[in-house]
Amino acid sequence: MMSFAFYLFAISACVAGFMVVIGRNPVHSVLWLILAFFASAGLFILQGAEFVALLLVVVYVGAVAVLFLFVVMMLDVDFAELKGELARYLPLALIIAVVLLAQLGIAFSGWTPAETAESLRAAPVAEGVHNTLGLGMVIYDRYLLAFQIAGLVLLVAMIGAIVLTMRHRRDIKRQNVLEQMWRDPAKAMELKDVKPGQGL
Repeated sequence: MMSFAFYLFAISACVAGFMVVIGRNPVHSVLWLILAFFASAGLFILQGAEFVALLLVVVYVGAVAVLFLFVVMMLDVDFAELKGELARYLPLALIIAVVLLAQLGIAFSGWTPAETAESLRAAPVAEGVHNTLGLGMVIYDRYLLAFQIAGLVLLVAMIGAIVLTMRHRRDIKRQNVLEQMWRDPAKAMELKDVKPGQGL
């Protein structure tokens, strides 16, 4: 049963990932991406990492994939033009893919695992410790500095993406909060003595 579940989740993840890339409809690609996330979560559960599996479902399926879906559905993107650009650079992409596959083949053909690789891959958590507790001890105790640096790198990347995509348009009237707060009430309104029959 475990072998059947493993092959089911593994094949589902591979097929879903392939369909994400070749899907013509972006909405369908996002739905295939959600299936890939669920299949990956199933693989994590088979490995005994229940916390990581639920984190994958809650964060990626519940937030990231839904955000992708809303962005794809709400943006008015000319996908015909994007497909034309893709066909234009397809030969170069195929050459790069062949080079990368050749490099991976050369690397893995001469790769032999070390004798201590199995022990080094084991999680540095004491036996008998719960999965979530052990993960918290590893991240927030042993590798706290690396975890904080990774969060800082993600924060800088997010700020950089916002700065690069932010556009200042001069034809839009924006609110100046400081100007509104520091204005003089005596100068904010002017009274006009309008006589009957005359305009301003």
